[in-house]
This record gives sequence, structure tokens and C-alpha cells, in this order.
Amino acid sequence: MSNPLHARHYADRAVQQTVEVVENVKLAVDTYRVRFRCPDMAQRIVPGQFLMLKLSDLTDPLIGRPLALYDTAASGAGAGDVDAVDVVYLVKGKLTSRLAGFRPGQRLDVWGPLGNGFAQQATDHLIMVAGGIGQTPFVALANEALGRRRYGDMTREVARAGRVTLCYGARRADLLAGIEDFERAGVDVKIATDDGSRGYHGLVTDLLKQTLDEAGEDRRIVCCGPEPMMEAVAGVAAGSGTACQVSLETPMACGIGICFTCVAKIRDIDGEWDYKRTCVDGPVFDAASIVW
Repeated sequence: MSNPLHARHYADRAVQQTVEVVENVKLAVDTYRVRFRCPDMAQRIVPGQFLMLKLSDLTDPLIGRPLALYDTAASGAGAGDVDAVDVVYLVKGKLTSRLAGFRPGQRLDVWGPLGNGFAQQATDHLIMVAGGIGQTPFVALANEALGRRRYGDMTREVARAGRVTLCYGARRADLLAGIEDFERAGVDVKIATDDGSRGYHGLVTDLLKQTLDEAGEDRRIVCCGPEPMMEAVAGVAAGSGTACQVSLETPMACGIGICFTCVAKIRDIDGEWDYKRTCVDGPVFDAASIVW
């Protein structure tokens, strides 16, 4: 297996373009999916990678924001070829508040694909654990794991899963976004809400424990969401002897390894830790390697 801490995903193959919004639709309370046409990026990006997005012609906010790949699509401009990228965002702060008002034809500055993406590891049961807006990297991963879609280079090796489960937690039901997309992909969706307004009344880690109790020995976990939740999931995974990857949501300014604002404490193979840049060494890491 290749060294997961090797920064082999520098932005050498990234594209930087000004693109036009194709659609910007509301999925849930304060949650939107924006689609923009960018064939070069759409045909390269893979599950777990991200892109940086900035509002064109505006200097406030000055820097871009990292957003995970949600899915790729055909925008209708070509003959059915994949040429557009979807990202899902939560309105929180100045950039996303302004982005929520964007209409088709308005322009964005984007650069990507960036980061390493999820490791290709075949398994009988892939368990995805998401909290808050952390479900966004998993639609493409589920599509590929279940053999419904391919992303990036068509010669790229893709690992399959016999079954995919999403354990998805939110504070309340109206914040849940994209559930239909997971169901269409063939994912078994399990919901937890803090207030009990939908699904299990409690923590998403409780759903994970239940799922692990029902799963066979050949299983692995991927996780994204608030850091306390990811730390708890990493603990559950370690306690059950289950391999776990986490996609960190570390704030970034450049996305290409220059600014060092996105460092995380990561252990090496000798057990010592050092700061690693989430944008080029990640954002996906082995959960056991992270110093929480």
C-alpha cells in the first residue's frame, strides 16, 4: 500500500477557471447545491477530492473556500458528456451567504481538483458516517463503490463494495440534505437527529455501533463531519478493529499547500507526529494516524 502521508496530490493537474453557474438549488434549510460547467475538472475529479471556490469580481471575501465534490453531471451544453461539477454547501459566513443568491449565468472562480480522495479498498460493507454537512463527499463514493458511476481517469482502479450504509446525523430533520440522492444510488440510509424529529433520537455514533453489530467482518468506515464526532467515530472504529478513513474539514485559504493554514497533527509510521497540510497530504487520512 502506498504511503498515505506522501504529498503526491499537489495541484500540478488542477485547473483554475472562471465558470458560470448552471443551477443553484436549495436542498434543506440553509443548504444548497450549486452546479457549474467545467469539463476539465469534471473529467478529472474523484470521490474525496475537493475544489476551492471564490465569487468572481468580488474582493470581499478575499479568499476562496474549500468544497468537497458532491457529484459530476452533464450540464446539457454537450452531447451528454460529463462536463459539470456539483458541490453542496451550508450557508455559514459571508461567501456562502452571497453564493446562496447566485443565479444561472453568474460567475465563480474555481481551482481543482485538489487533495488525495478516498483510498481504493474493496470491502463487503462500506459504512459512511456523516454529521452536519459531512455527507457531501459520500454520494460520489457510494456511486462508484456500488458500480453505478466512474469518476476521473477511466483507467483508474476502482474498489467495489457489496453493500453501502450511510449513518447520517443532524441536529433536526429539516437540516438533512441529499437523502434521496443516496437512496437512488442504492445506499441503506440510517438517520439520527438530536431532537428526535426524524429517525433515531440520539447520536450518529449510536447508529454506527448498531450497524457494526449487524455487519460482517469485512467492513470499513469512512467519516466526515464535526471534529468531535469524527474523533468519536475513530474511537468506535479502533475499539471494533475496523479500518476507518476520515475526511478532515480543516479551514483552508489556498488549497494548494502554500499558506500552511490547514495543518493537522498526523502520526508517522514510527508513532511520532508532525504537522501535515490537509490540502495536499489529505483531506482523507487514516483515522488512527490523527492526533485529535
